[in-house]
This record gives sequence, structure tokens and C-alpha cells, in this order.
Amino acid sequence: MKTTGNTILITGGGSGIGRGLAEAFHALGNQVIISGRNAKTLDETTAANPGMTSLTVDMTDAASIQAFAAKLQQDFPFLNVLINNAGIMRPENLLAAETGTADAEAIVQTNLLGPIRLINALLPHLQKQAHATVMNVTSGLAFIPLAFTPTYCATKAAMHSYTESLRHQLRKSKVEVLELAPPYVATHLMGEHQAEDPRAMPLAEFIAEVMQILKTQPSATEILVNRVQPLRNAAAGSAENYATVFNNLNAMME
Repeated sequence: MKTTGNTILITGGGSGIGRGLAEAFHALGNQVIISGRNAKTLDETTAANPGMTSLTVDMTDAASIQAFAAKLQQDFPFLNVLINNAGIMRPENLLAAETGTADAEAIVQTNLLGPIRLINALLPHLQKQAHATVMNVTSGLAFIPLAFTPTYCATKAAMHSYTESLRHQLRKSKVEVLELAPPYVATHLMGEHQAEDPRAMPLAEFIAEVMQILKTQPSATEILVNRVQPLRNAAAGSAENYATVFNNLNAMME
């Protein structure tokens, strides 16, 4: 991926990994547009980064995504990079008698249907550019699940599969398709405790390693920092190795 000379949309760009990526690309002179549902968070990010632009969108709402995509194409005709980063992660006790499907449906709408809808809406525009990139942010948990967040892990596994299919279908086009799979990073995705958890990879270190990979490995299709490798490769070994990684991961997070 070219790291300069782009017009980049980053969903969920007002906080966490999305903001980190937005600021890193902005510092390289790219035109960066961030989106999300919380206008206050977006405004705080753009105020701290003069020249960055923000737009609100509800990634759970198909009509909102369509209107958002239309405005993007009108206001930013040279948009050539889409980074699907917006996502939510919630614990789910599947054994609780009162458990419904509201959380699961919200996660699927945000993490899976949202990016698929946005890709569908923007792909014709991206294909008209001289060069373009779709980067889907998945997770190390796409490859080995954290059992207390089952739907989150399932949506990330689905996005990994979808990304591979999209890459294959676009293999003869000018649109490259990348997957960024973070490890456990110190953000507020699961609340204050995650942001302060010493076991989590510091956000600044994660962003720095990601940008270094993008700069030095321009043809990489999976963007994997060193800390996520054990999760990414767990299934490549023996069944015993997978079971060990799974058990250690879930014991650590209990």
C-alpha cells in the first residue's frame, strides 16, 4: 500500500486504533476523513489534527451508509483508500436464561454488515481511481476465539473470510485488499480496564509497527505485528498447539 498521496476514509476514526491510524496517515500528508456516530469524539480528533475532516454515519443502518457513501463521493472525488475499522465488542453469557440476541445483532450489524455495505457502496468509485486500497480491520481473535465474546470473534472470522474472497475477485483490478489483524491493544474497546491493562500492547507501539510494515512491505496483504503472530498461526500447528493457545488465551482473560 502507498502510504502517501492518498485520500483516506477511516471508519471509527475518532478513537482507539482508528484514531491512531488516522493521525499516522495524516502526519504523512494524506487527506484523511474519519467517521463514526459520536460527533463530539470526531470533533475532538479533528480539532487536534488541523486539516483532518469528519463525517457522522451509523454503521448499523443501511440507509445511513448509502447516504454517507454518496456524500463522500461528491465531496471527495479522489477518495482512494477505505479502512473499515469501526467495531464493537461486548461480552455475552450464552448460558444466562435472560440472554437475548440484542448484543449479538448489534455486533453483527456493526462489525460485519456495516463494512460489507460500505464496500458495496464505494467499490465502483474505488475502481475508477488510478490505485485504490480497501483495508479491513479484523482481529487476532478472527483465528482463535475469546469465548466470552463469541459474536465479536465470529464477525471478525467472517470478515477475514470475506476479505480473502474480495481480494481474489479484485485480483485483476487496481484495487488492493488488505487485512489488518490487531492483537490485544490498549484501547477503550472493552472499557477503561482494557486501556489500562498492562497485558495489552500499547496503542502507540501498535500503530508504529503497523506503519513500519506498510512502509517496508508494500505488497503485504495481511498486516500482522509480531504480537499477533501466535494467534494468527495457532491453527497452522498441531491440534494440541491450537488447544494450548486457546486455553491459555481464555484462561488469561477470565
